[in-house]
Amino acid sequence: MGEWGFLSSLLDKVQTHSTIIGKVWLSVLFIFRIMVLGAGAEKVWGDEQSNMICNTKQPGCKNVCYDRAFPISHIRFWVLQIIFVSMPTLIYLGHVVHIIHKENKMRQYIQTHSSCEISKVPKYTDDKGHVKIKGNLLGTYMASIVFRIILESAFIVGQYYLYGFVMDPRIVCSRAPCPFTVECFMSRPTEKTIFIIFMLVMSCVSLLFNVVEIFYLICCRLRCNQFKQRQALSGSYIISIWVRVQFI
Repeated sequence: MGEWGFLSSLLDKVQTHSTIIGKVWLSVLFIFRIMVLGAGAEKVWGDEQSNMICNTKQPGCKNVCYDRAFPISHIRFWVLQIIFVSMPTLIYLGHVVHIIHKENKMRQYIQTHSSCEISKVPKYTDDKGHVKIKGNLLGTYMASIVFRIILESAFIVGQYYLYGFVMDPRIVCSRAPCPFTVECFMSRPTEKTIFIIFMLVMSCVSLLFNVVEIFYLICCRLRCNQFKQRQALSGSYIISIWVRVQFI
């Protein structure tokens, strides 16, 4: 788990600047994917190529048969999946850090030039450093979710086309330098299938959370716009009443 420490620390910072659904998504990523991958899956797979048994002793035959069945190891595939799916969130974190730094400098400028007329004020953060997801920041956040959905879907489809979702214990291979059609057998296929299905379910759960968060943000945005419209209508109504009273 040591190699995941840096990524985990970065994603942990994102939780402070995410919605409640985004925080749940990060918890799923932390607990059910990174921790399970580091603690259990690597021990289940190990060096699966050395444990594969073939019905021939031809040098190099087992290597080419393994390469045909598994163009990329499941462990390395899941590591790439977690890294690529996390990248849009890390880009959003970079945008948040930039905005916090920019608005902190703006506050310092306002404090040192209090006698001057200040036209700009901090828009996205408060004095305690809490970030409000709106405007350009909301656009970056939604874009990161959309890219997460695309990447998550691409990896699920890619896993299906690479080696499916069930570990077949028997691998049939006839590539050179195999002298004939060779049968190879993987170790612990049932246990590996359980991990494959588990990681697939976690990918689908992660995808579902991303889709739900998109609708959640859209609904919040529409509700906010409706509230502003009501305020504007009520304000204009009050002004019209005041004008009528003045002319009576």
